[in-house]
Amino acid sequence: MLKGLTGLVSSLLIVAGVATARPLDIYFIDVEGGQATLIVTSDRQSLLIDAGYGGRGGRDAERILTAARDAHIDRIDYLLVTHFHNDHVGGVPDLVEHIRIGTFIDYGSPLGTPLGPDRMTTRAFQAYEPVRATARHIQPAVGDRLPLQTVEAVVVTVGGTVLRDPLPGAGAPNDLCATVEHQPDDGTENYRSIGVMLRFGEFSFLDLGDVSGDTLASLVCPRNMLGEVSAFLIPHHGNYDSDIPAVYAALKPRIAVMNNGPVKGGDPSAFRTLHRLPAVELWQLHASRNDFAANGSEERAANVDDDGSDGYWIKLSAGSDGSFTVMNQRTGFRQTYARPETASAAADKKDASR
Repeated sequence: MLKGLTGLVSSLLIVAGVATARPLDIYFIDVEGGQATLIVTSDRQSLLIDAGYGGRGGRDAERILTAARDAHIDRIDYLLVTHFHNDHVGGVPDLVEHIRIGTFIDYGSPLGTPLGPDRMTTRAFQAYEPVRATARHIQPAVGDRLPLQTVEAVVVTVGGTVLRDPLPGAGAPNDLCATVEHQPDDGTENYRSIGVMLRFGEFSFLDLGDVSGDTLASLVCPRNMLGEVSAFLIPHHGNYDSDIPAVYAALKPRIAVMNNGPVKGGDPSAFRTLHRLPAVELWQLHASRNDFAANGSEERAANVDDDGSDGYWIKLSAGSDGSFTVMNQRTGFRQTYARPETASAAADKKDASR
């Protein structure tokens, strides 16, 4: 496992309910339908999950750097590459020209098949591999803890392997599993994505990269191996193969964030599922222009395109008590999600009302 004594002590203090003064900040950065998610912990460690596209004039690297400046950090302690498609790893060479990266985390090398490698990875990995060789490199296994101190970050999927034992508090059967549609892996790196469950006291965040189809379903069926979460980054940009109602039934997220682009991701079926879940509020990096896309509220869409704007982020700031605030950079709109009631508090309220 990848956890030292300091990380263990810090995690135990958080689990025991000792609140920290600084929040956990998560920036969902607009890379037009790829992924770049910057996490800054309460003790100022930084974890960047993916780096968007390469090329495009260094656009995505600059957007990450802008978020880093807003967070007042001058280095990336850990860069986790979920998988080797260009919309997730392509921006790394551009990024390292401007900011130091301490440690790279990935699953090693791209998929090989009898027909050759996933062609969408070839150039991106060739550009990424020599950059990775200049710093420390970690290849985690399922169940490993990333070496962060004031948060617990557990690897739940990697290289096509998923959790076999439930996380603490998880493991309940899922009644919606009977409705899950069989969707075999698409033959690309997507199903091999590294997925991470991050906990900061009572707050939790799940990022599964582009895990989708049967691999995604296996995390919650026939048993929910993950438990419930506060915030959920919708896998694979909200495409059809990640639209699995049984996932939402298991995770019960308070918010779901879609890292779609104007026409990438954001499948109409994904919107229909989300609109049938009144307890889940949808935040989007882009309003979708796809036919029949039923976008959520404009105040929760970071980029709408029709006003010429782009590049705005969604920022989440969480306390260890489970409360958090989400902010749309484009409009300044903020929404606060209160600390969830504990079972004992709910029971006390029920008794007091009698």
